[in-house]
Amino acid sequence: MLNKQIDHVVGEKQADVSLSIPLADRLLNRYREGVIESISFDKSFYKKENKELLSLYIPAVIMPKKGKNKVKQEEESSKMFKKLKHKHSAVESDINRLEHHGPDRCLDKGLKSFKRYCALGVFAANLHKLRNVLREKARKQCEKLQKAA
Repeated sequence: MLNKQIDHVVGEKQADVSLSIPLADRLLNRYREGVIESISFDKSFYKKENKELLSLYIPAVIMPKKGKNKVKQEEESSKMFKKLKHKHSAVESDINRLEHHGPDRCLDKGLKSFKRYCALGVFAANLHKLRNVLREKARKQCEKLQKAA
């Protein structure tokens, strides 16, 4: 399955904790309830009320809690949590990959230019990923033809 960057925002003077609900709202409006199976965040996004609200609409909400306690350890040691947390590592990798497509260094001046730079970086990264998917598809078709010949 193609893992894709489907949403991006340049946060302006906002704490991460205030971004999780608007993000989920945009995604749920775009893809409707029941389509999104999981959503994951970093520890900086954690807020108990946000996690509870998101859990009403998205079956698996991965929002690690800062600090250590028994309830946190129990939840975060489950197989599902570990599996989805591992997928979140891929998201972090995608963010790093995005930086290599432009947004790590914006040579233009101003917030508007930076936002454009970020959007173009997301676009470039998606094109790169799409190219890889198409190459793999073409490779498999060639292998099929060679076996048939």
